[in-house]
Amino acid sequence: MTQPIKIAILAMGGEGGGVLADWIVDMGETNGYVAQTTSVPGVAQRTGATIYYVELFPQAQADADGGKPVLALMPLPGDVDVVLASELMEAGRAVQRGLVTNDRTTLIASTHRVYSIAEKSAMGDGRVDSNELLGHAERAAKRFIRFDMAQAAEASGSVISAVLFGALCGAGVLPFSRAQFEATIERGGVGVKPSLKAFGAAFARAQGEAETPAAALQQSPAPQPRHPAVRALVERAQGEFPADAQPVLLEGVRRLIDYQDVAYAGLYLDRMAAVAALPANDGGRLLRETARHLALWMSYEDTARVAALKTRATRFDRVRGEARVQQGQVLAINEYMHPRLQEICETLPAGFGRWLMNSTAPRKLVERMTQKGRVIQTSSLRGYLMLRTVAGMKRWRRSTIRFADENRRIEEWLGRIAEAAARNPELAVEVAQCQRLVKGYSDTHERGLRNYDTVMAALQRAGAAIAPATLRELRDAALADEHGDKLRAALLQHALA
Repeated sequence: MTQPIKIAILAMGGEGGGVLADWIVDMGETNGYVAQTTSVPGVAQRTGATIYYVELFPQAQADADGGKPVLALMPLPGDVDVVLASELMEAGRAVQRGLVTNDRTTLIASTHRVYSIAEKSAMGDGRVDSNELLGHAERAAKRFIRFDMAQAAEASGSVISAVLFGALCGAGVLPFSRAQFEATIERGGVGVKPSLKAFGAAFARAQGEAETPAAALQQSPAPQPRHPAVRALVERAQGEFPADAQPVLLEGVRRLIDYQDVAYAGLYLDRMAAVAALPANDGGRLLRETARHLALWMSYEDTARVAALKTRATRFDRVRGEARVQQGQVLAINEYMHPRLQEICETLPAGFGRWLMNSTAPRKLVERMTQKGRVIQTSSLRGYLMLRTVAGMKRWRRSTIRFADENRRIEEWLGRIAEAAARNPELAVEVAQCQRLVKGYSDTHERGLRNYDTVMAALQRAGAAIAPATLRELRDAALADEHGDKLRAALLQHALA
């Protein structure tokens, strides 16, 4: 018995999933098929992913049967011919739901990532491993066509729906010719030229996907700075440290010059030289982990840093690109800022900051002005200059209360690493990775710092008796929930409370 062709499209808001479904329906109806489409919106992913479902049935067969086909409204596990996913996590969701089966389903997906809310809000690195997603999808599907469709859409000036449509045509799983696919785009009448360009590029990629190996990652060229002081730091990193640690160290130098200045990046290399000199630096892992986490800690996020990042020309360019701002259109960027009194005092020179913190009337005035937060339009001259002024306060960062506190904690952390390295190199690596607990700003920073202090206190109490796996378990427990319940349970379990 003839069965309908069953197609599921998983896409996020703004990616043209509805347009793609409409194209498939229009192509089917124009070329002798009964077509039906439905959509099921959801909020499980990012800004609300939607499943669009299309079924196509030959009109000639329906006429021969003497009736009208009854088409389903939703895809069923194990009963889908083609799955189109606009992003890699969406492909994973399709596999998880059972929509992709290795005896039937052709899976067409983009390999780029748009991180989910759960991934972004995790206290640690909550990102799902893309290689694992690819592996699961490869095993689940009868055929898996994938490439970075977001990049292909951007290169053609189109949207990802046109790329998916081209890949669907290139897969050869529907009974329609390329000319029929392209005629469907032309009938739409909107953005025809860029859509056809994206379609053609995707068609070619899909045709050769099975024979095309994954592109090897290109090694970044060595930096060649023109500034003498910066060049001296680069040469120092290349001359004094092992080759496998140099990429992380050079990125740390770049980050800290951007964050503060050349002297601050020099302090970073001084600290790393002391770590490199530790007697038990097995395989260089301790050096690499400490280099990464030290650079992150030394570039802690204060108000000056946040203001600098929000007023960068590269950020404005990125937002314009993401919003696809056209010639003659006006872009407005609104920032919601809610600095607390403590963060304001930590941005000021230490003496002034302590005075404001301990004052009465001035303190109440500042608290009243900031208690509800403010919306600042960085795309306006007034808002931009306001944040640039805050960003310029980095010139006295070294004299602030916050800098003194963070610097003290960093030195204590490095001391603990050195102490652990003398006894157990693996434990020293776990101590270095505990920096993951200290991040962000405002409540996030306070919560992370509280967990860090708790874990370090447990390490101090246990001394040489603590196993690396135990410290790792405590750190993972601290990252597991924001209330600290799992950390307290882990401390009790190991008698370290």
